[in-house]
Amino acid sequence: MRRARPDFGQTARARLRELIQATAPVHPDTELALCARWAELPDRARTSAQLLGRRTCGCEGTHGVFPRCDLACTPCYHVREANLVQVDGDHTRQEVDRQMAHLRAVRGTGQHAQLIGGEVTLLGPDAHAAALDAMLRHGRKPMSMTHGDFDYDYLRRLAIGPDGRPRFALLRFAGHFDSLMLGRRGIERPRREADLHQHRRRFVEQFERLEREHGVPFDLAHNMTVTPRNLGQVGEVVRACLGMRFGMMSFQPAAYVGNPRRWREEFDEVTIDRVWTEIERAVGTQLPWRHLQMGDERCNRSAYGILAGGRWFPVLDDTDPRDLRVRDAFLDRVGGMDLERQRWALAIAVARLLARNPRLAPLAAGWAARLVSRIGVRRVLRGRPRSLTFVVHAFMDASVVRPAWEALERGETAGDPAVRAAQERLSTCSYAMAHPDDGRLVPACVQHSVLDPQENRRLRELLPLGER
Repeated sequence: MRRARPDFGQTARARLRELIQATAPVHPDTELALCARWAELPDRARTSAQLLGRRTCGCEGTHGVFPRCDLACTPCYHVREANLVQVDGDHTRQEVDRQMAHLRAVRGTGQHAQLIGGEVTLLGPDAHAAALDAMLRHGRKPMSMTHGDFDYDYLRRLAIGPDGRPRFALLRFAGHFDSLMLGRRGIERPRREADLHQHRRRFVEQFERLEREHGVPFDLAHNMTVTPRNLGQVGEVVRACLGMRFGMMSFQPAAYVGNPRRWREEFDEVTIDRVWTEIERAVGTQLPWRHLQMGDERCNRSAYGILAGGRWFPVLDDTDPRDLRVRDAFLDRVGGMDLERQRWALAIAVARLLARNPRLAPLAAGWAARLVSRIGVRRVLRGRPRSLTFVVHAFMDASVVRPAWEALERGETAGDPAVRAAQERLSTCSYAMAHPDDGRLVPACVQHSVLDPQENRRLRELLPLGER
């Protein structure tokens, strides 16, 4: 029999399509997803500052993949059943793959996703790596969420394969450190946030060692839960972490979510405004945020900037009309462009973008000149500049999330002002989780307040603790 000859023309056309797609300023699937996300936002959220639907579809997270944690924290959004579920690498990999496939289909590629549930390092290094690989295959930018209480050997085995070569081009981790966490090795019951500075430093130093010894770059975030007990220590944490290589510092005012037996304080006393004030005092300057908004301002507040020579400078001057014009041009013309790709592909993508929008070049040059002037040439050259973003993210209490979600499911607008406000926030949520079985994306507040309890009861039957 004559063997079928490969259709070289068809192969060449397929490769050309792949090349065009790889060098497109914005992936076609992502562009469609952004348009859909913008269209579904409430009118009040469609402002010139809004990033949802223009720059990103929002952050993503996993659920039901490894709910158990080996620390006891007050407060914690975990339900009681979470620690009765076995951590199983095969289950994690399969569920992560399913959830990320759904997110890829709905939200396109290049979105940030958190590998989150319980404590990620309870997974073996190989299972952890397999989960990250699944996220990457589906076009996600994964970040592992951890309490940071692990050893360098675990990190090395995660990052370096059996062949001695790095498994990943970049590792993203978020370490959660606060004095409300109980059971950390070496300091089971911290009294103050300052007691944890050496643990924060050790966390960063392990990644610095990995980069030094194996050439694996990293991107780190610092997370901290805030209650009335440690609100006054937020500034102390910020000042200490400025000298560590964190690219983001995120603070979460505690909410009445999860196991109610852990609700021991008046969490309502801690608002976004109060946390933001403490951060500004520590940084020594105002942190502008209204000109760049992710979702609802009652949920999120972010300040994007550069740390150089020990001082923080905003990326955009919110009082300068020229910088606001740069923002508008960036979101309108650059939009969801993925800047993290191979250099040759990024160079071609930028060239294609500028060919269609030649006015972007002088706008970008003017902005860069103003930024350097604001920071100072000396600090730019000698101050080891690096990006540093401050974020405050506020979850909602379960008591309002449940009725708000149930009303939304019925297509109703709640009469109670607090529940109606929760509905507004859910409709503009910037942090979602995938449910491929019913084809939905669910806000994280709904996941933790409404869906986690029943999900963990099912997982207890599927993966009972102590058995495989």
